[in-house]
Amino acid sequence: MKIFLDTIGCRLNQAEIENMARQFRAAGHEIVPTAEIADMAVVNTCAVTTQAASDSRSKIRTIARAGVDEIIATGCWTTLQPKEAAALPNVLRVITNEQKDHLVANTLNLEPSTFDLEPIDRTPIPGLHRRTRAFIKVQDGCDNKCTFCITTVARGAGRSRPLVDVISDINSALAGNSKEIVLTGVHLGSWGQEMGYHLRDLVNAILRETDVNRLRLSSLEPWDLDADFFSLWNDKRLMPHLHLPLQSGSESTLRRMARKTTPASFRELVNAARDVMPDAAITTDIIAGFPGETDDEFAETLEFVNEMRFTGGHVFSYSPRPGTGAAKMKGQVKPELRKRRNHILQEAIEESAKVYREKFIGQKMPVLWESTTEYGEYGWRMEGWTGNYLRVSANAPSPRWNEVDEVELQEVRGGLVKGAIL
Repeated sequence: MKIFLDTIGCRLNQAEIENMARQFRAAGHEIVPTAEIADMAVVNTCAVTTQAASDSRSKIRTIARAGVDEIIATGCWTTLQPKEAAALPNVLRVITNEQKDHLVANTLNLEPSTFDLEPIDRTPIPGLHRRTRAFIKVQDGCDNKCTFCITTVARGAGRSRPLVDVISDINSALAGNSKEIVLTGVHLGSWGQEMGYHLRDLVNAILRETDVNRLRLSSLEPWDLDADFFSLWNDKRLMPHLHLPLQSGSESTLRRMARKTTPASFRELVNAARDVMPDAAITTDIIAGFPGETDDEFAETLEFVNEMRFTGGHVFSYSPRPGTGAAKMKGQVKPELRKRRNHILQEAIEESAKVYREKFIGQKMPVLWESTTEYGEYGWRMEGWTGNYLRVSANAPSPRWNEVDEVELQEVRGGLVKGAIL
């Protein structure tokens, strides 16, 4: 059977869809590059914003129009709106997040233990963005009660994958020629809490027990970390990049969000990280126009964002999600004001990101190439990532996808750094 896989949303969704691809292949089925030639499709949906939910519905309808008669809908939006998902054209089955780990086995009427999985090959899944990094799911669910977040409802309680399973997946990815491993989860920093461990124990075990050359951590909630955590980066295989969601620079707004942090504690954590890694990339998430956000609170957030000198980030206009506390709050900010505040915050982050990128002009840094496109007489245009998460482009006489090259960084061009392969 020919199967088309697609996903919307986070890196965790990406990790899950890659694991499904391995299972389908192990059962003797083919993963195909387009829906037009598929017998079946699986769509891993997202619900983090109203736009993500809309994109999920649109993706399913587009696949149905392409002629796929059997569509399996799974993921966060499907979990929250199973009846609506089931009513979409050609949806054969709705699989909630709780059942997702057994999606392939249940679809094929197989026992999960019958799978003889291939390595996590770096041949990209057809139909998805070409990725060289292997996203490894180490944790799922979340016990936090942030008032804006629907993901905790869709994903359920926090739970950690056993260390032995994580190590096995990483070794499989390395056997498939992965050059970089990215640890991902809904609440990554909570890994091991129910077992009496901390995320640092997982990181240390990976560095000790595998041959990983580049290890990166995805989003980390600031209250899960302390200053000692950053000593892990004394091992240079750990990439100098931290994604620390701030959400707001106003203490009163953070309280309404039920975030377990304050601007003061966030500042202290960032300073501790920069003491160990002065040139580390620190990126973030910000919500613009959270319910009740006054002009003064927004000004506090903007001032704090400028102070933190983030090297990048995502700014989301607040999106009311039914089932969350914030959706019921008084003082809902008008959409046009949310949009305006979003634009101002994006400009502030982009300015500090530009200053950060310009610091590295003239330096030589290793780059892992993630995309390769033919580029006429100049050969091939490459794009990839440095360890500190600079997006770099360069020309090469031959495709270098999933290779690491030393690159001299020459100039900043928008969000890219133009370089020359040495």
